[in-house]
Amino acid sequence: MYTYEFSYHKPKSVEEALTLFGEFDAPSFLSGGHTLIPTMKNRLAMPDALIDLRSIPDLQGIRRNGDRIEIGAATTHYETSTSDIVREAIPALAALAGSIADPQVRHVGTMGGSVANNDPSADYPSAVLSLGADVVTNQRVIPADEYFDGLFTTALEEGEIIQHFSFPIPESAGYAKLCSQASRYPVAGSFVSKFGDTVRVGVTGAGSDGVFRWTEAEEALSADFSAGALAGLLPDAEEMITDLNGSGEYRANLVAVVTRTAVEHQGTANVR
Repeated sequence: MYTYEFSYHKPKSVEEALTLFGEFDAPSFLSGGHTLIPTMKNRLAMPDALIDLRSIPDLQGIRRNGDRIEIGAATTHYETSTSDIVREAIPALAALAGSIADPQVRHVGTMGGSVANNDPSADYPSAVLSLGADVVTNQRVIPADEYFDGLFTTALEEGEIIQHFSFPIPESAGYAKLCSQASRYPVAGSFVSKFGDTVRVGVTGAGSDGVFRWTEAEEALSADFSAGALAGLLPDAEEMITDLNGSGEYRANLVAVVTRTAVEHQGTANVR
């Protein structure tokens, strides 16, 4: 049996978490663990300390601040999906959170953990990118367009902690995805946000370099916000993932399908 030793810590403040992080050679922050723990099991990561952020009050909670919604990084998927504040302001974001995996995962997984790991098949990155959210850390504010940096890679520096996300409230938004029946991760998912004459499209699950904005679709939808405006448009198949779930050509077509569906179902998450 494969085993190795590591210590587990549950700090009560960001300051305590940062102090602990500096005391070990190879520590990792933990906020749900649905990417980190499987990575450890597959011997792809071997932290000597896990620092659990979920009990830190400053990383929790959902609040409306003017024309923005702020969601703490340690807020669970379930809390986001059932929040009256989120449901009223950005119902598609609440619906996305409620579509993640299964109830057990939704009661443990957090938005901060998902976005910090930037798993190429995670749901939240598409919403963060599409909505143009700010990622607020203990050091700075990172716009979504500057945050994601490829597979499992972000602009976060060593020891930097996401504290909360600040989402501008769109005129409307919708999310659609086709899930793997085994993992429930999206094979392709598209979050479409409309801000007046501007439309942003965030795609997850399909891109070979992780979450991305589909700019051609954004231009078409900004001129005509209808599913018909996307007729004939496909992302570059060579930039899509090819795996057991399908070829790059299949995923390119699927991105077009889920994007049209997201336009047609504003205010909801359409899951298949």
